[in-house]
Amino acid sequence: MSTSRAQKSPVAARLERENAQDEVYERIYTAIVEHRLHPGTKLVEERLAEIFGTSRARIREVLARMAHEQIVELIPQRGAYVARPTIEQAMHVFEARRLIEPAVLRRLIENLSPERVARLRHHCELEQDARRRDDKRSVVRLSGEFHILIAEQAGNTALARQMRELATLTCLIIVLYDAPTSSTCLADEHSEIIDAIARRDVALAESLMLEHLQHIERSLKLEPASEEVDLEAIFQS
Repeated sequence: MSTSRAQKSPVAARLERENAQDEVYERIYTAIVEHRLHPGTKLVEERLAEIFGTSRARIREVLARMAHEQIVELIPQRGAYVARPTIEQAMHVFEARRLIEPAVLRRLIENLSPERVARLRHHCELEQDARRRDDKRSVVRLSGEFHILIAEQAGNTALARQMRELATLTCLIIVLYDAPTSSTCLADEHSEIIDAIARRDVALAESLMLEHLQHIERSLKLEPASEEVDLEAIFQS
């Protein structure tokens, strides 16, 4: 076979590059949502390129994509770091979720099918199995993915993309602001939401989702530290 015939077409080469980039992206993304990579962790291009057996240019592309999604922060002259959402950003994330997720539920119920309900129930079973095995990393990942799955099943790619970003930021927020895994995204709350969806009860599904989000937010310590300490009061005898 001649060299020219053996060469990949431009389209095939592009698809191969994109697939390789997606694989690297998913592995870093999973490490973040499973809390194996903590907020503030430096992501060194050279080291990641060695680990994944790829070029620094490809790693740079993945990190730029993650920065666009606010999962990673790129700091000039310093490099890439897993994002550390501020308290204000955390509040904005939950505000966005309270606006978006009821709309996602309405769209899902409008386009509901037995297959979509079955997909949600199967995911909930995976969550419950991870809890029985005390697999905390899988619990965290699956809990966030539940919300992404609802958006995907609703059939709106833009909403699904937004939910993925918001769910990932929520995972980072939970790590930063000391929410114990056991008190966030409880499996029975997810089951109740699925039951309401299956009954096509829009009002109940929305109410349960908002209560669920409120429960997660309330488990976090989203209060700024006191700006000024009264030293005299502290050291009074």
